[in-house]
Amino acid sequence: MSNKALGLLALLALAACRAEPSAPNFPEPQRKVAPIVSDSFSTEDARDRLGEFDEVIRFAGVTRGMSVADVGAGEGYYTVRLSPIVGPRGRVLAQDIIPETRDRLAQRVQRDGFDNVSVRLGKPDDPRLPSASFERIFLVHMYHEVTAPYAFLWHLREGLKPGGEVIVVDADRPVERHGMPPRQLACELGALGLLPVRVARLSGSDTYVMAFRAGPPRPQPGAIKPCPTEG
Repeated sequence: MSNKALGLLALLALAACRAEPSAPNFPEPQRKVAPIVSDSFSTEDARDRLGEFDEVIRFAGVTRGMSVADVGAGEGYYTVRLSPIVGPRGRVLAQDIIPETRDRLAQRVQRDGFDNVSVRLGKPDDPRLPSASFERIFLVHMYHEVTAPYAFLWHLREGLKPGGEVIVVDADRPVERHGMPPRQLACELGALGLLPVRVARLSGSDTYVMAFRAGPPRPQPGAIKPCPTEG
Protein backbone atom coordinates (compact mmCIF):
# COMPACT_ATOMS: atom_id res chain seq x y z
CA MET A 1 0.00 0.00 0.00
CA SER A 2 1.34 3.43 -0.95
CA ASN A 3 2.26 6.11 1.58
CA LYS A 4 -0.57 8.25 0.19
CA ALA A 5 -3.13 5.49 0.78
CA LEU A 6 -1.82 4.90 4.31
CA GLY A 7 -2.06 8.60 5.03
CA LEU A 8 -5.67 8.68 3.78
CA LEU A 9 -6.62 5.75 6.01
CA ALA A 10 -5.05 7.47 9.01
CA LEU A 11 -7.02 10.65 8.32
CA LEU A 12 -10.27 8.70 7.99
CA ALA A 13 -9.64 6.90 11.28
CA LEU A 14 -8.88 10.20 13.02
CA ALA A 15 -12.07 11.76 11.64
CA ALA A 16 -14.13 8.79 12.86
CA CYS A 17 -12.68 9.12 16.36
CA ARG A 18 -13.42 12.83 16.43
CA ALA A 19 -16.98 12.25 15.20
CA GLU A 20 -17.79 9.78 17.99
CA PRO A 21 -19.51 11.62 20.86
CA SER A 22 -17.99 11.27 24.30
CA ALA A 23 -20.01 9.57 27.03
CA PRO A 24 -21.74 11.94 29.46
CA ASN A 25 -19.86 12.48 32.70
CA PHE A 26 -22.23 11.76 35.58
CA PRO A 27 -21.30 12.14 39.26
CA GLU A 28 -20.78 9.07 41.41
CA PRO A 29 -23.09 8.52 44.39
CA GLN A 30 -21.65 9.69 47.70
CA ARG A 31 -23.23 6.76 49.53
CA LYS A 32 -23.12 3.00 49.55
CA VAL A 33 -24.99 0.95 46.96
CA ALA A 34 -26.74 -2.23 48.07
CA PRO A 35 -25.91 -5.45 46.19
CA ILE A 36 -28.61 -6.92 43.98
CA VAL A 37 -30.54 -9.70 45.67
CA SER A 38 -33.26 -12.01 44.41
CA ASP A 39 -36.73 -10.46 44.52
CA SER A 40 -38.21 -13.78 45.62
CA PHE A 41 -37.81 -12.83 49.30
CA SER A 42 -41.17 -14.46 49.94
CA THR A 43 -43.80 -16.26 47.95
CA GLU A 44 -46.19 -14.13 45.92
CA ASP A 45 -49.07 -15.35 48.09
CA ALA A 46 -47.23 -14.06 51.15
CA ARG A 47 -46.70 -10.69 49.47
CA ASP A 48 -50.38 -10.58 48.58
CA ARG A 49 -51.32 -11.13 52.21
CA LEU A 50 -49.24 -8.11 53.23
CA GLY A 51 -51.34 -5.99 50.89
CA GLU A 52 -48.48 -3.79 49.69
CA PHE A 53 -49.44 -3.91 46.01
CA ASP A 54 -53.01 -2.78 46.61
CA GLU A 55 -51.88 0.14 48.78
CA VAL A 56 -49.27 1.22 46.26
CA ILE A 57 -51.66 1.10 43.31
CA ARG A 58 -54.28 3.16 45.16
CA PHE A 59 -51.58 5.67 46.09
CA ALA A 60 -50.30 5.80 42.50
CA GLY A 61 -53.77 6.23 41.01
CA VAL A 62 -53.29 3.65 38.26
CA THR A 63 -56.39 3.36 36.05
CA ARG A 64 -57.48 1.53 32.92
CA GLY A 65 -55.85 2.64 29.71
CA MET A 66 -52.65 3.89 31.33
CA SER A 67 -49.16 3.09 30.10
CA VAL A 68 -46.90 2.11 33.00
CA ALA A 69 -43.34 0.85 33.38
CA ASP A 70 -42.09 -1.60 36.01
CA VAL A 71 -38.34 -0.94 36.17
CA GLY A 72 -36.31 -3.62 37.88
CA ALA A 73 -39.29 -5.93 37.51
CA GLY A 74 -37.48 -9.09 38.61
CA GLU A 75 -39.80 -12.10 38.50
CA GLY A 76 -42.74 -9.83 37.65
CA TYR A 77 -44.75 -9.60 40.86
CA TYR A 78 -45.92 -6.06 40.07
CA THR A 79 -45.91 -6.56 36.30
CA VAL A 80 -48.51 -9.32 36.18
CA ARG A 81 -50.78 -7.51 38.65
CA LEU A 82 -50.56 -4.22 36.78
CA SER A 83 -51.59 -5.89 33.52
CA PRO A 84 -55.31 -6.44 34.32
CA ILE A 85 -55.58 -3.06 36.05
CA VAL A 86 -54.54 -1.04 32.97
CA GLY A 87 -56.60 -3.39 30.78
CA PRO A 88 -56.35 -4.25 27.09
CA ARG A 89 -56.06 -0.60 26.05
CA GLY A 90 -53.28 -0.02 28.57
CA ARG A 91 -49.65 -1.04 28.38
CA VAL A 92 -47.10 -2.42 30.82
CA LEU A 93 -43.39 -2.39 30.05
CA ALA A 94 -41.35 -4.63 32.37
CA GLN A 95 -37.62 -4.03 32.48
CA ASP A 96 -34.70 -5.76 34.17
CA ILE A 97 -30.92 -5.61 33.76
CA ILE A 98 -30.20 -9.31 34.28
CA PRO A 99 -30.70 -11.26 31.02
CA GLU A 100 -31.73 -14.51 32.74
CA THR A 101 -34.30 -12.70 34.86
CA ARG A 102 -35.64 -10.87 31.82
CA ASP A 103 -35.93 -14.17 29.96
CA ARG A 104 -37.83 -15.89 32.77
CA LEU A 105 -40.25 -12.98 33.00
CA ALA A 106 -40.76 -12.96 29.23
CA GLN A 107 -41.59 -16.68 29.38
CA ARG A 108 -44.08 -16.07 32.21
CA VAL A 109 -45.75 -13.23 30.32
CA GLN A 110 -46.09 -15.35 27.17
CA ARG A 111 -47.21 -18.48 29.03
CA ASP A 112 -49.91 -16.71 31.03
CA GLY A 113 -51.17 -14.59 28.15
CA PHE A 114 -50.43 -11.06 29.36
CA ASP A 115 -50.89 -9.57 25.92
CA ASN A 116 -50.51 -5.93 27.03
CA VAL A 117 -47.07 -6.56 28.59
CA SER A 118 -43.72 -6.20 26.86
CA VAL A 119 -40.38 -7.12 28.43
CA ARG A 120 -37.13 -5.28 27.85
CA LEU A 121 -33.48 -5.59 28.91
CA GLY A 122 -32.11 -2.40 30.41
CA LYS A 123 -28.65 -1.25 31.52
CA PRO A 124 -27.53 -0.42 35.06
CA ASP A 125 -27.23 3.26 34.14
CA ASP A 126 -30.10 3.48 31.62
CA PRO A 127 -33.51 1.73 31.81
CA ARG A 128 -33.91 2.32 28.06
CA LEU A 129 -37.50 3.53 28.27
CA PRO A 130 -39.21 4.96 25.19
CA SER A 131 -39.32 8.74 25.42
CA ALA A 132 -42.46 10.45 26.80
CA SER A 133 -44.37 7.15 27.00
CA PHE A 134 -45.57 6.50 30.57
CA GLU A 135 -48.06 7.96 33.03
CA ARG A 136 -46.41 5.98 35.84
CA ILE A 137 -42.90 4.54 36.22
CA PHE A 138 -42.52 2.15 39.17
CA LEU A 139 -39.26 1.55 41.06
CA VAL A 140 -40.19 -1.09 43.63
CA HIS A 141 -37.64 -2.16 46.26
CA MET A 142 -34.81 -1.65 43.80
CA TYR A 143 -33.56 1.95 43.79
CA HIS A 144 -31.05 1.27 46.59
CA GLU A 145 -29.41 -1.28 44.24
CA VAL A 146 -28.87 1.17 41.36
CA THR A 147 -25.10 1.53 40.93
CA ALA A 148 -25.19 4.77 38.88
CA PRO A 149 -28.26 6.58 40.25
CA TYR A 150 -27.70 9.96 38.61
CA ALA A 151 -27.18 8.51 35.12
CA PHE A 152 -30.08 6.11 35.69
CA LEU A 153 -32.48 8.90 36.74
CA TRP A 154 -31.26 11.22 33.98
CA HIS A 155 -32.34 8.67 31.37
CA LEU A 156 -35.43 7.46 33.26
CA ARG A 157 -36.94 10.96 33.51
CA GLU A 158 -37.27 11.11 29.73
CA GLY A 159 -39.72 8.18 29.81
CA LEU A 160 -42.41 10.22 31.58
CA LYS A 161 -45.36 11.68 29.74
CA PRO A 162 -46.24 15.28 30.69
CA GLY A 163 -47.80 15.09 34.15
CA GLY A 164 -46.55 11.53 34.65
CA GLU A 165 -45.11 10.29 37.93
CA VAL A 166 -42.23 8.17 39.17
CA ILE A 167 -43.48 5.93 42.00
CA VAL A 168 -40.75 4.70 44.35
CA VAL A 169 -41.37 1.97 46.94
CA ASP A 170 -38.56 1.41 49.42
CA ALA A 171 -37.82 0.80 53.09
CA ASP A 172 -36.98 3.58 55.53
CA ARG A 173 -33.66 2.17 56.66
CA PRO A 174 -29.98 2.52 55.68
CA VAL A 175 -28.87 1.51 52.19
CA GLU A 176 -26.59 -1.21 53.57
CA ARG A 177 -29.73 -2.81 55.02
CA HIS A 178 -31.43 -2.67 51.63
CA GLY A 179 -33.37 0.52 52.22
CA MET A 180 -33.34 4.18 51.23
CA PRO A 181 -33.96 6.98 53.75
CA PRO A 182 -36.76 9.19 52.35
CA ARG A 183 -34.70 12.39 52.58
CA GLN A 184 -31.88 10.75 50.61
CA LEU A 185 -34.35 9.61 47.97
CA ALA A 186 -35.92 13.06 47.66
CA CYS A 187 -32.50 14.68 47.37
CA GLU A 188 -31.23 12.33 44.64
CA LEU A 189 -34.35 12.57 42.49
CA GLY A 190 -34.45 16.31 43.15
CA ALA A 191 -30.95 16.59 41.68
CA LEU A 192 -32.55 15.55 38.36
CA GLY A 193 -35.49 17.94 38.71
CA LEU A 194 -37.89 15.23 39.93
CA LEU A 195 -39.85 16.70 42.82
CA PRO A 196 -41.85 14.80 45.49
CA VAL A 197 -45.59 15.45 45.33
CA ARG A 198 -46.87 13.01 47.96
CA VAL A 199 -45.65 10.29 50.30
CA ALA A 200 -47.28 7.59 52.43
CA ARG A 201 -46.16 4.97 54.92
CA LEU A 202 -47.45 1.49 54.12
CA SER A 203 -49.33 -0.48 56.72
CA GLY A 204 -47.46 -2.57 59.26
CA SER A 205 -43.91 -2.09 57.99
CA ASP A 206 -41.05 0.36 57.52
CA THR A 207 -41.91 0.59 53.80
CA TYR A 208 -42.99 3.86 52.26
CA VAL A 209 -44.09 5.01 48.80
CA MET A 210 -43.23 8.39 47.30
CA ALA A 211 -44.44 9.99 44.05
CA PHE A 212 -42.34 12.39 41.97
CA ARG A 213 -43.12 14.66 39.03
CA ALA A 214 -40.80 16.47 36.66
CA GLY A 215 -40.24 20.05 37.76
CA PRO A 216 -37.21 22.10 36.64
CA PRO A 217 -35.56 21.15 33.34
CA ARG A 218 -33.30 18.13 33.41
CA PRO A 219 -29.73 19.34 34.15
CA GLN A 220 -26.76 18.53 32.00
CA PRO A 221 -24.79 15.59 33.42
CA GLY A 222 -21.85 17.74 34.49
CA ALA A 223 -24.15 20.14 36.36
CA ILE A 224 -25.75 17.48 38.59
CA LYS A 225 -24.89 18.00 42.25
CA PRO A 226 -24.61 14.68 44.12
CA CYS A 227 -26.29 14.40 47.50
CA PRO A 228 -24.40 13.76 50.72
CA THR A 229 -25.13 10.53 52.54
CA GLU A 230 -28.27 10.59 54.67
CA GLY A 231 -28.20 8.38 57.73
